Amino acid sequence: MPSPPLLKESRTMKIELTQEQKKQKEMFKSFIDKDVFPYADAFDKNESIPKEIIQRIAEQDWFGATIPKDEGGLDLDTISWGLLCEEVGRASSSLLSLVTVHYMVCQAILKWGTEPQKKYWLPKLAKGEILGAFALTEPEIGSDAKNVGTSAKSVEGTYILNGSKKWISCGQIADVFLIIAQSDGEPCAFLVEKNTPGFEILPINDMLGFRAAMLAEIRMKECIVPEKNLIGKIGFGFSHVAGAALDSGRYTIAWGCIGLGQACKDASIAYASQRKQFGTFLKEHQLIQQMIADMITNLEAAKLLCYRAGYLKSIRDPQMIMATSIAKYFASKMAAKASSDAVQIHGANGCSSNYPVQRYMRDAKIMEIIEGSNQMQQSLIARYGFMGL
Repeated sequence: MPSPPLLKESRTMKIELTQEQKKQKEMFKSFIDKDVFPYADAFDKNESIPKEIIQRIAEQDWFGATIPKDEGGLDLDTISWGLLCEEVGRASSSLLSLVTVHYMVCQAILKWGTEPQKKYWLPKLAKGEILGAFALTEPEIGSDAKNVGTSAKSVEGTYILNGSKKWISCGQIADVFLIIAQSDGEPCAFLVEKNTPGFEILPINDMLGFRAAMLAEIRMKECIVPEKNLIGKIGFGFSHVAGAALDSGRYTIAWGCIGLGQACKDASIAYASQRKQFGTFLKEHQLIQQMIADMITNLEAAKLLCYRAGYLKSIRDPQMIMATSIAKYFASKMAAKASSDAVQIHGANGCSSNYPVQRYMRDAKIMEIIEGSNQMQQSLIARYGFMGL
């Protein structure tokens, strides 16, 4: 399906959003400012996102942002999808985590699912009738994802899964999980519903950041899954199915980091404009100006990397995978630096739960780890560089 134009470029390389994208961004921002931003600290303290908020998002059809219209989705272009993630990330990284893993499941089904799988799952996922979660990481396996220990044994038209997954975002409330496993040494991927016998969900609390992401550990013991729930083919589990999901997740997180960086900048400018030290406002102090200048500069640079990744995705350019890794790597570093400086600007107040910058700093650290750590992104980027790509 052809994508609509994403960016208008003149001969002088002026890059700007289309009118439709500007309209979409304003709509996203309006909803987030009213229904999410004022309550994000409460989400963090309560370590959960209220069902009413999730229902409101479902009513906006945002859970179907990446799904084609004929499957019940919004079918947003890649930049508009990014702008949505930016606004969600500006308010709540935990909520961003929820939509990220949901989109990852959607993208895996869209790219590698059979027609019956698409017809059955995508309309439900698009409307938020069910929530999806991505389950790759295990208690003893993180970045070495090709060697997951979860096993899948083929038995008379079914697969029997045994193993465990950990740090699964949205795991406490998801309805269907994309499970990456091994079958006779070959990677594979399955859709597993939460009420499947032998499938146990254990909540994880007291995290450094993403406290409202409702993380869980998943344990599977003789968990019987129908063969029709296999996504792709045996042997496709990591390189194809998980690869499509992770590329989607990195793109979403990169844009979410833009939102987080924006929140840090806004909070810092507001505080520096009303707080006085030594008889002058903080904004008049040159070292404070330096930190604000770095925030603005790095934020604008990260935006351009995200725009490029989105554009390459829209035209299905092979460079899109590297561009997405670069965007995620740089944007997460930007968010970590911006949040650290935001806390510094706020001083002792920045360490207090009365100000959101302490949450921003905790969440920013998680951004450098999820959907492939920054070290994994560096390795991928360097490998492409050595190949001359």
